[in-house]
Amino acid sequence: MAADANSIRITGKVQGRDIVLTGPMSKDEIRDRVWWWQLPATEDPNQPDEVPHVYDDSARDVIAALGGYYEVPRDPHASEASDLIDMLYTELHPGE
Repeated sequence: MAADANSIRITGKVQGRDIVLTGPMSKDEIRDRVWWWQLPATEDPNQPDEVPHVYDDSARDVIAALGGYYEVPRDPHASEASDLIDMLYTELHPGE
């Protein structure tokens, strides 16, 4: 049974927030959703302007995908982050 891109869900816990990725999404949309705390508060409807998020490294940030669990690196532009984005994009776009 083939997966429909609109039915795929990838979940994670990143900086204390539950996130859900549902396909299809662009790589930029994936990056913005996973590294949400790096968006300016005005672009994040879940983050009040007067309370900026302070990065907390006391717990691991993890994404659960078809291939297993993946740790989210702190820097969204690191090579590990690019690899993670590519893998998530591939899972959200089956058959491409």
